[in-house]
Amino acid sequence: MSKKKNAPLPASSAGLLRFFEDETKGFKVRPEIVLGIAGALIGVSLIIRVVFPV
Repeated sequence: MSKKKNAPLPASSAGLLRFFEDETKGFKVRPEIVLGIAGALIGVSLIIRVVFPV
């Protein structure tokens, strides 16, 4: 059993999996919130373009 536990992961994805499993300091934001904020900024910029044409 100890051999399976200490067996190395496949080289192609081992680094990525370990990187994303690590916890980092700072606040966490869900991806949906980031996409919502980006969409809101795009929407506001389009509304400003329509209301105040140059």
